[in-house]
Amino acid sequence: MRIIFNCENITKNYNGEAVVQDINLELNEGGFISLVGHSGVGKTTLFNVLSGVDKPDNGKVFLNNKDITGLSGKVSYMLQKDLLLEYRTVLDNVILPLLITGEKKNTARQKASEYFPMFGLSGYKKKYPNELSGGMRQRAALLRTCLSSNNVILLDEPFSSLDAITRRKIHTWYAGITEQMKISTIFITHDVEEALILSDTVYIMNGKPGKITHKIDVKPQRPRDSGFIVSKEFGEQKLFILKTIN
Repeated sequence: MRIIFNCENITKNYNGEAVVQDINLELNEGGFISLVGHSGVGKTTLFNVLSGVDKPDNGKVFLNNKDITGLSGKVSYMLQKDLLLEYRTVLDNVILPLLITGEKKNTARQKASEYFPMFGLSGYKKKYPNELSGGMRQRAALLRTCLSSNNVILLDEPFSSLDAITRRKIHTWYAGITEQMKISTIFITHDVEEALILSDTVYIMNGKPGKITHKIDVKPQRPRDSGFIVSKEFGEQKLFILKTIN
């Protein structure tokens, strides 16, 4: 498979001390990788560098083999909170990235509207965020993120606020969306089961400064059937990951 996004030897310091050190990641086109590790290990710091929000003190970030280090807007970045603006309709929230890039409002609305059925938002274009369920708010935020992407998306614990049943449903839904829209994803989560369900590869971050200490290629490969979560392979991989997080 073709590598669409990668970083080499990323180190980021704050106040003279390294927060993350010598990080190397590779994301295949259409792929899904997860970062798992304790809070404070530097996962969000790494995402800030990968998204171009911050510049690394060492290392490079590449999109389609082009150096995008320190350049924001080249890949999409969705935080844990949906950050929907309560005074704008769902449709007008979703089109914000298109407006920022100079798209005319009517054209942006038309383009975004085509995706509302795919994202389970039919009939909600004129609703306001406070009229949506938690799962629907996340889908609206994900649509906004997808519309602003070059098909590479960074997701920082986007489903952590959802209840367990809603999370499982949205896992299945998002897996389908990524396939339909040819999206490649890097995902931060503290939920080992979530990482295994969604990912091709799980990277484990440990230590201070945070470093990649393990790389797990999840078996079997995606797509996986609903029985994977109760399979022997799932249990063994979950136990291994839990033992490697320290």
